[in-house]
Order: sequence, then C-alpha cells, then structure tokens
Amino acid sequence: MGEQSSGDGKKTGKPVKKVARAKKAAPAKKAAEVAPSAAEAATKTATKAATKAAAKAVAKAPAQESRTALVRRARRINRELAEVYPYAHPELDFENPFQLVVATVLSAQTTDLRVNQTTPALFGKYPTPEDLAAANPEEVEDILRPCGFFRAKTKSVIGLSKALAEDFGGEVPGRLEDLVKLPGVGRKTAFVVLGNAFGRPGITVDTHFQRLVRRWRWTDQTDPDKIEAAVGALFPKSEWTDLSHHVIWHGRRICHARKPACGACPIAPLCPAYGEGETDPEKARKLLKYEKGGFPGQRLKPPQAYLDAGGKPAPPLGAA
Repeated sequence: MGEQSSGDGKKTGKPVKKVARAKKAAPAKKAAEVAPSAAEAATKTATKAATKAAAKAVAKAPAQESRTALVRRARRINRELAEVYPYAHPELDFENPFQLVVATVLSAQTTDLRVNQTTPALFGKYPTPEDLAAANPEEVEDILRPCGFFRAKTKSVIGLSKALAEDFGGEVPGRLEDLVKLPGVGRKTAFVVLGNAFGRPGITVDTHFQRLVRRWRWTDQTDPDKIEAAVGALFPKSEWTDLSHHVIWHGRRICHARKPACGACPIAPLCPAYGEGETDPEKARKLLKYEKGGFPGQRLKPPQAYLDAGGKPAPPLGAA
C-alpha cells in the first residue's frame, strides 16, 4: 500500500509511511525546541532569586532619602565603624605637636608608613623648630628623599619651622587661623593637628574620606571645604575627630578605591554602593589590608590599645 486515496477516489500520491514518520517525529522536534526555553527560564528564575536575596541583604539608600533618614544612617555607620575600629588613631608617629605638624606636611602624596619610616632620622637630628629652621636644606633633602617631592617638602618644613621659631616662640599654635598661615599647612593638616595634638574637634578630609562619604551618599560635593561642611552638619562637633579616624581607617583597610572588599564589609547593609567591589566573602577577605588582613600597620610606635587589639607595628625604613 504505497499511495493513499482521497475521499473522491483519486490517488493523492502521498506515501502513507512518510506521513506516519512525520507524525512520529513532530513531538521530538517540539521537545527539542522546548528544552532550551526551559533552561533559560530556570536561569532567569535563579538570577531573580539571587537579586531578591541581595536586595534583602543590602538596604540601599533611596533615591530621595530624607534629611532625617540620612542623618540616622550616617550616625549608625559611624557607630558600627567605632565597634570595628575601637583602637583607631592618627597613623603618623609623633610625640608632640611639632612632630605631628611636620609629619602631616610630609604625608602629602605618600603613605603614612613611609613618613613614619623617615621621620625618626629627621627628628633625631632636628628635634625642635629652631633646629630644623637652621638646618642645611641639602641635608634635610637627603633624609626626606624616600617621602617623594623631597625638595618641596624640605622647603615647607624648614619654612614652617622658621615661622614657629620667629612668630610663635617655637610652639605650634592651637588655633586654626594661625596654623593655616604656616608654609605647607592647609585646613586638612590643621585639623589633624588640632584634633590629635590639642583635642579640638575637626574633620580631616583626605582622599579616603572624600571617596567614602560620596560612596555612602552623605554628600555629592567634590570640594574638600564643602565636604567638610556637609558632613560636619550630620554629626555633633564632639564626634568629628573620631569620625575622621573611623572613615579613613575603613578606606585604607576595606573600602579601597579600586577594589573595595564589599563581601567583608561590616556596614554593607547600610551602604548604597554595595556591589561596586568583590562581594564573595572569601575573595573579599583576601583584599583586606593592615591588621584586618593580618599584616603590620603603618606606625612604628602605635598606641598600646592598637597592640592590645592584635595590631602589629610597622618595620623601620630599610628593614627586610
């Protein structure tokens, strides 16, 4: 039976077996077409589930956050960081206001660690403003060479030493308006000195501070003075110095510029920028620096509280 007849008795010429085979093959073809769609649907479902889980884990700041909500979130972040870094302190070695103002000027465009490794030789040879004011610039340059920009920095530290010796009786002034008159001293340096040598509150707006407060949407300002004013308005004045330490420490240890360790961040639920960095906990932990990563800190002579918390002092210049 090779051909099939139509209803009027005419032969259609269609093979019966081929039709049967076509009918049998159709379900298989349909299954083949459905299989990829099912896989795609499963992938989309899994992706949506992961997205929802991340959304629940991280409370992103709303696009139009109220002033009250911003203040509450900012202060909660500072409280959380205070628990993470209870031993936070200025990471420049110093024993008096003169050493601190000089070290802070030297810290521009380099690390606090490199400054701390360099200043023992500087202060060992020139312990007072009068000594440094009378120093041979070439000898000072040789000492400061590891800090970078050593010629400009030599000019600044000798200049501020002369100003201290001639205008302030060899003492570092404790007023902002006087400090900013010293060569190489701006508002950032002045607030470091005021907050840590004189106990007078101030906000230190360095590169870490600027980066983090913008990531956290505390402000969208880019000018350091405007950032200082905007952030200062969110906190009581008494908290300004410690706030600066908390934010700067977090920027150096966890919330890095290029690869923030989001998966190891203790304030992830409060951060609007969560996900900009590595979110996998294991990979994120490998990005941690200083004592958070099990490595030495930046000070050769850190406070006892830091050592008690497990921190390790930095090695001196030239140590292996």
